[in-house]
Amino acid sequence: MQTRRDFIKKTGMASALLGLGIGSEAFSRPARAELYKISLAEWSVNKLLFSGKMDHLDFPVLAKKHGIHAVEYVNQFFMDKAQDQAYLREMKTRAAGEGVTSVLIMCDREGQLGAADAAERATTVENHKKWVEAAKFLGCHAIRVNGYSSVDYSSDRQAFKESMKLVADGLHQLCEFADTMDIGVTIENHGGFSSNGKWLSGVMKAADHPRAGTLPDFGNFQISRNEGAQPISYDSYKGVKELMPYAQGVSVKTTVWDNKGNQYPLDYEKMMRIVLKAGYRSWCGIEYGEAGREWESIVEVRKQLEATEAALQGSFSA
Repeated sequence: MQTRRDFIKKTGMASALLGLGIGSEAFSRPARAELYKISLAEWSVNKLLFSGKMDHLDFPVLAKKHGIHAVEYVNQFFMDKAQDQAYLREMKTRAAGEGVTSVLIMCDREGQLGAADAAERATTVENHKKWVEAAKFLGCHAIRVNGYSSVDYSSDRQAFKESMKLVADGLHQLCEFADTMDIGVTIENHGGFSSNGKWLSGVMKAADHPRAGTLPDFGNFQISRNEGAQPISYDSYKGVKELMPYAQGVSVKTTVWDNKGNQYPLDYEKMMRIVLKAGYRSWCGIEYGEAGREWESIVEVRKQLEATEAALQGSFSA
């Protein structure tokens, strides 16, 4: 039988924990033995941001509210603020105030890293430097860039090799600068040649820099839309396996591709086995938000990742 003293002791402890912001869920939900870490990519809520229904500065607060304690920013939502110290300080303060980790900045619209003209490549590298500096200030570990080149996608072997060479050169230049700031530079499979796992892993080898890495995106292995015909795609499971040796991050989408232009629902356990077998134990960023129910769908993916992690506990160590 529980004594009055025991009851007071237990309820007193519970009140103290609640006072620290630890809710009743903490009593019923065991702590995760993490095989991987879960973060949230800002693109998941892009429609809310573009429409003005959500403010970029509120992203870390809302992520935490929905059970995610790390965020991946997208530069498009603070494009003119890369060198605005007051704005960046506010971003950093809000994340820190919530105990939210800033993981990386996804960078778009800054030119072709693999431009055919050397001067244009140098300009693209220069354009990205401010984002490397912003990432350092915010406490991120990396920026994500696009592996685009002046060479249009084709099945031609020479085009394959030439585009790889150009992107590797631009990447190496940017990594030389990023190295001075202790920041990684990752390329995501993001269409064209970059959605070919063999090509992107080849870029990593050619760039030959410890700061160069990949950001395998489960759902971005569509090489070309191929208007009016079957899309051109690359097998997602094969592609992720090829890119994981260089991974500095992972983007979780809920659909994958085969090599014939067909799209299927993600097999979470199959894909996460590939990720974990590579020895990866870091950030897996949810990049998914169903229009009109963004946050609800984000929570669903988070819970699925947690359930998959639990299912794989016996096969892998944290």
